[in-house]
Amino acid sequence: MDGRVSAPREDFIRALERQPPAGRVPHFELVFFLTMQAFGKVHPSHRSYHQWDQMEEKERELHRRDMAGLFIDTARRFEHNAIFLHPNPGTLAETLRMIDLVRELSGDTYFLMLHGDATFGIPNGAQLEAFAYRLADDADGVKREAQQMVDNAVRRAEAISQHGGLDGFALCSDYCFNDGPFISPGQFSEFVTPYLVQLVSAYRDMGFYVIKHTDGNIMPIADQLLEANPHALHSLDPQGDVDMAEMKRLYGEQVCLIGNINCGLMDTGTVEEAEASARYALRHGMPGGGYIFSTSNCIYTGMPLERYERILDIWRAEGNYAA
Repeated sequence: MDGRVSAPREDFIRALERQPPAGRVPHFELVFFLTMQAFGKVHPSHRSYHQWDQMEEKERELHRRDMAGLFIDTARRFEHNAIFLHPNPGTLAETLRMIDLVRELSGDTYFLMLHGDATFGIPNGAQLEAFAYRLADDADGVKREAQQMVDNAVRRAEAISQHGGLDGFALCSDYCFNDGPFISPGQFSEFVTPYLVQLVSAYRDMGFYVIKHTDGNIMPIADQLLEANPHALHSLDPQGDVDMAEMKRLYGEQVCLIGNINCGLMDTGTVEEAEASARYALRHGMPGGGYIFSTSNCIYTGMPLERYERILDIWRAEGNYAA
């Protein structure tokens, strides 16, 4: 069977809820940064609006509509089921306007999500040592900060929920290097997991779907991630030795799985290696449903567009469930 039997948004939700699959495996990318190559336009996240407050409202509206149109054009051209919105500026007011604009221009065609993480992730190199000292010297202070971040995120989500139009959140704090989490599993259970549990629970209670993203080797903390009860895990990074077949065996009955196509091979590997990674993810992710086709990170600046288009050819040909 080729093609979908329902709207992109509906298929995406079906996969998140691990319902019996139908039609083609849903697909999306966390970010598609190659908008200059594809459309001759700078990605919204890469635009600078230092003079936003000085613009007339007419000019702001032109910028908003251009960004909203670019999100939709990307989804249409590459057959994404979902759009991860990157409002810029990222104020609450502009975020709500962007949700409204995309809905106005595309209706309910696409699943819409925003970044919504509020848990500690890997600090940058300049802060990593200081954070490690804080865990030892000021554990209570770290926990107070963790709680405050969650409380702030929940209040923001409540405002978005009351406004309407959004389907869910992608939680994008990265926890892991290729060889394991940035703190020990024991520390993770103290400083991250309780707050992740709170955050996911609050989002679910508001009716939002939740996708938890992190790169790297998640296996030492995978059970803790599942304890938070997200609808899906992304990105199942093969560069961190996360194997789709093993993830499906261990967790396929509990959570939707997204990703596992090796971004490193998409960028610097051979065409054959990239194709093999896409086929492996499909072969082991598809059985029984609860799988969404995606790379192991995003379509980032510098990746050859033709590599992405090639794995989409494989997805269209081989990512279809039998009638």
